[in-house]
Amino acid sequence: MKALVIHGPHDLRLEERPVAPLQAHEVAVRIGAGGICGSDLHYFHNGGFGAVRLKEPMILGHEIAGTVERVGDAVSSVRPGDRVAVNPSRPCGACRYCLEGRQNHCLNMRFYGSAMPFPHIQGAFREILVCDAVQAHTVGDQISLGEAAFCEPLAVCLHAARRAGPLLGRRVLVTGCGPIGALCVLAAHAAGAAEIVATDIADATLAVVTKLGVAKTLNTAADPEALKPYEADKGAFDVMFEASGNMKALTGAFAALRPQGVIVQVGTGGDFTLPISVLVAKEFELRGTFRFHEEFSTAVAMISSRRIDVRPLLTATLPMDRAVDAFHLASDRSRAMKVQIGF
Repeated sequence: MKALVIHGPHDLRLEERPVAPLQAHEVAVRIGAGGICGSDLHYFHNGGFGAVRLKEPMILGHEIAGTVERVGDAVSSVRPGDRVAVNPSRPCGACRYCLEGRQNHCLNMRFYGSAMPFPHIQGAFREILVCDAVQAHTVGDQISLGEAAFCEPLAVCLHAARRAGPLLGRRVLVTGCGPIGALCVLAAHAAGAAEIVATDIADATLAVVTKLGVAKTLNTAADPEALKPYEADKGAFDVMFEASGNMKALTGAFAALRPQGVIVQVGTGGDFTLPISVLVAKEFELRGTFRFHEEFSTAVAMISSRRIDVRPLLTATLPMDRAVDAFHLASDRSRAMKVQIGF
C-alpha cells in the first residue's frame, strides 16, 4: 500500500509500506478521507512541536474514515462493506488513569501519528489501516467519508464542551476560528448556548463561521475594540473557549468575561503571561482540555445525524499524490478552513 511519510521539515513522501497482518480482534479499513490537523502541519513545517521532534520517519494522520475490507475471526461489531470513522486514540485500559475512567490521560497511550514516544506511533494516512475493531465506528449511510473524518476533531471539541460544564442558556465566546474553533462553535450551539460570539484576525475564517448561522463574528485585528460592548458591568460571557493558542486572545477577552466565568483553553501555544490579579479578582476558572475518549462515539452520532453539520468547514479534498499541495493549502488561512486528503 501507499502511505504519506514525513521525514523532516517539508520532506513529505509518498512511499510503499506493507499492510499489517490481520489479527483476530482487528479489522482492515480502506481509508477514504483524512483531514490535515494542526499537529500534522507542525510536523510538516517544523519537524515537531515544543519538545516533540521526529526521530525517525513517521506516517502522518489521525482524522480518518474509510470502508471495512476484512475482519478478524473474533470480530462481530462491523462487517466488510461498513463505512466507519476510526478512533485514533488507543489507551491501554490497564494503567491508573484508564482504570479511573480518564483514558485520555493514559500512561501508555498509542495515538496515531504521534512522535511523542519512540519508536513513534505510525499514523493513518495510508491506503489500508489495520486497527482494533473497537476503534471502528459505523457511520450513517447519508454522510460522506469526508464528513466522517471530522469525528476526531469534533470529539476534541465535545470534550472541551464537557470541561466547560453546562452550556444550556449560557453566553459563549470562542476566540480563534480555525477548524477547532469553528467546531467549538457548533458544539456550544448543540449544547444549547443562548448566544455565541466568535473572534479571529482573519476575514476568511470568520466568513466560514458566519455561514454556519449560529454565531456572531468579530475581527479583532480590524477592530481592536470589537469586544468593548461586552465589557459593561464586569463582562457578559459565561464561558470562553480559547482556540487560538494566543496569549493576547486569552487575556484580551478577560474584560468581556463575567465574574466566575469559565475559560477552557483549547489551543496550545508557547508560555503565557497572565494577569493573575484579574483572574483572582474576577474568580475565573481556567481549565485545560486534552483529547477525548467517550466523546468520539458521540461525535459519530452527531455527525451521522447531521445534528452537527460539518460540510461548510471542508475547503478541499486533494489526492494522495498531491499531498504536499494539500499541506500548503491547509497552511494558508486566507484560503482554507479544513483540507482533506482523498485516498
